[in-house]
Amino acid sequence: MPTLEHEPVPGRYSILVSRSMSRPAAKLYRFGVRDAIPQFSLPLASGDEEPPVDLARILHDLYDRAGYDLAVSYGGEPEPVLPPTDAAWADTLLQSRGLRR
Repeated sequence: MPTLEHEPVPGRYSILVSRSMSRPAAKLYRFGVRDAIPQFSLPLASGDEEPPVDLARILHDLYDRAGYDLAVSYGGEPEPVLPPTDAAWADTLLQSRGLRR
């Protein structure tokens, strides 16, 4: 996602939060596969309290309730392919949880 930043910001994944009253300004949250997904405030109408969104918790709960651990095969390489250092980290993590040999 192109930004107006002059220096590259680390992180392969991102969340962009844009409030209608301050566009085109927005808040960009970047994170990597090893990082916790950052929490952010959900923009609502001007003057309304913005509730915090814990996307990591939502995804973990969904994963557990939907039984994705029974449907996803962790034996192969992920798509898209991770950079070598992240791939090694993921392999170690999956092995430690018994999801990969």
